[in-house]
Amino acid sequence: MSEIESAGTVGMRKPARERILDTAADLFYREGIRAVGIDTIIARSGVAKMSLYRNFASKDDLVCAYLERSMLQQAAWWDRVVARHPGDPRAQMKALFTALGHWIDHPKFQGCPFTSAAAELRDPANPARTLALAHKRMVRERLRALAVAAGAADPDRLCAQLQLLMEGAYAAGRALDLGPGNQAVASAAAALIDGACGEGRK
Repeated sequence: MSEIESAGTVGMRKPARERILDTAADLFYREGIRAVGIDTIIARSGVAKMSLYRNFASKDDLVCAYLERSMLQQAAWWDRVVARHPGDPRAQMKALFTALGHWIDHPKFQGCPFTSAAAELRDPANPARTLALAHKRMVRERLRALAVAAGAADPDRLCAQLQLLMEGAYAAGRALDLGPGNQAVASAAAALIDGACGEGRK
C-alpha cells in the first residue's frame, strides 16, 4: 500500500534516480522526513552527491518524488482491492478496511506516509505538505464515491466517519492489540457501512 511494498528494493543495478528514490523512500518512511539528511541518503544509495543533485534539485524535490510515488502505489493498491468485488460498492468499502487491517499488521508498518508528512511539514507553502493533503482529499473523494454508489443515506457523513476510522487505525494499529489482522478495523468499518447503507440492502 505504501513504502512497505517497496522497502528492501534498493539494488545497485537500478539507475541512479531509482536507487536514490528507493533509499530515500525507505528512510523517510521508517525514520521520518526531517530525521534523514541528504548525506545519509547518498551514503546508503551508493551514488555521488553530484548524481543526486542531477536527479533531484533539493531535498524538497526528493520528498515530493517520494510522496508522488507513494500516491501511485496507494492508488494501485486501492484499485486492486476494489477490483475483487466488481459492481458491489458496499463490499468494496469493506474490503478496503480488511486490507487496511492486514497492512497495519505488517511488521514494517510505520503509519501512513501522508499523515506523517503532513505532521512533520507544517509550513503551508511546503509543496510536499500540499501533496500529502491532496492525497487525503483524494481518499475522501474516493470513499464518498463508493458511499454514494452503495446507497448511503448520508454519503458525506459515512465517508467522514470511514476516513476518521482509517486515520485512527493508522495511529493506533501498532500500539493496540486489535486482533489478528487488526480485525477490529474491518468490523468497525462494516458496522458503519451497514448502518449507513441499510442492513437489508446488499
